[in-house]
Amino acid sequence: GFLEDGILVRDLSRTRRRYLCSRTFPWDVMAVLPTELLCLLPGVPGVPGVPAARANRCLRLPRLLEAFERCETRTGWPNVFRMAKLMLYLLLGIHWHACLYFALSARLGLGSDPWVCPGSGRPLRRYLHSFYFSTLVLATVGDTPTPRREEEFLFLTAGFLLAVLGFASITGGISTVIVNLGTAASAFYPAAGPVRRHLRARGVGGRLRRRVERWHRHLRAQGKLPAERDVLRHLPRGLRAEVAAGVHLAALRRVGLFRGWERGVLRQLVLRLRPQVFGPGEFVCRRGDVGREMYFIREGRLAVVAEDGVTQLAVLGEGLYFGEISLINIRGNMAGNRRTANILSIGYSDLFCLGKEDLEEVLAEFPSARTAMEAKGRELLLRMGQLDTAAEAAALAAEAEAEQRLQGLEAALEGLQTQAARLLAQLEAGALRMALRVQSLEGRLQ
Repeated sequence: GFLEDGILVRDLSRTRRRYLCSRTFPWDVMAVLPTELLCLLPGVPGVPGVPAARANRCLRLPRLLEAFERCETRTGWPNVFRMAKLMLYLLLGIHWHACLYFALSARLGLGSDPWVCPGSGRPLRRYLHSFYFSTLVLATVGDTPTPRREEEFLFLTAGFLLAVLGFASITGGISTVIVNLGTAASAFYPAAGPVRRHLRARGVGGRLRRRVERWHRHLRAQGKLPAERDVLRHLPRGLRAEVAAGVHLAALRRVGLFRGWERGVLRQLVLRLRPQVFGPGEFVCRRGDVGREMYFIREGRLAVVAEDGVTQLAVLGEGLYFGEISLINIRGNMAGNRRTANILSIGYSDLFCLGKEDLEEVLAEFPSARTAMEAKGRELLLRMGQLDTAAEAAALAAEAEAEQRLQGLEAALEGLQTQAARLLAQLEAGALRMALRVQSLEGRLQ
């Protein structure tokens, strides 16, 4: 097929017409012509398949490079493919140089001196000797027989110069592949080196450094991507939502709060969530801290611990959420926007984090979710003794009074609007009567 306006066209007739009218068609025809049949003509060397008769096959080189480029952009292992391609170029270059060396040896006389290819032995032995000799020359090892003729000096000098150019290109290609490997890894996972050097420069103990190293190893081993937003930031918002939903939607549906929500709503929500990974013994939040986000447990287990940091009061598992009490306004909450519990990660825990501003947007669009969160938060505050029922009743009374006053103001505003409409109608009627009277007076004067 071919691309038309970015869409792959697979229609055979259109593909055929496009190919026959392209500039590559004549070159492809010349590349496949059976020119080796020319050896059968009188006056031509009678050895079928000599290289000169098949020189038109080199016209396939642009197609080969195009095939390499397409394969490199479509394969799942591009760096491995680049390394294989470099090795192929290397072996092919040595092979061609060995062929030129054998042709020069045949012209000078096989076995005539120690530099040329020996004349005895099987063809395989001669090829291996030529290949070995070319490898020594192109690898610039220099452990080759001393040349004695002008042709040998020129060939060896040209080989050394070619080796400098060729191996410089190959070394540059290999270094590019290595750099690309590091760049691809750093694009998905945070680099452990800068953090390790920072801790060492600040004199932090080895225990903390080992925890940081274990955390980085866990991210790479489990394929966790904390920098997911940076990876997807170049995609359009709709496509970014599709990608994020395809990755996280199944895990998001396991959260009890989101069960029953429509797919379109979850697709918009998943763009606001930030994946975070906590290691063993790491506190997700501490009691008394200012709450700025809430968490949804995707994988792992977390413990609600007492002030001593050891006694477990409860264990939170997959599909649960916490941290919403300090973000939503629950009447009578004595803690305000402070955390009400210590949450400790038992092992490695994979969480979704939702910021306060994003949570307000979600709850404004879905009042049922706000009601469910407030009910759960009120229950937890009652259990911990952090709910002031008197303040809650006073807040409810104040809210009811404010609602009544608001309704009174709305009724008064509606009455004023009615009076204004009545006055406006009277004004329009008076203006109409005045216009008719003026018109009547003008008629009398005429």
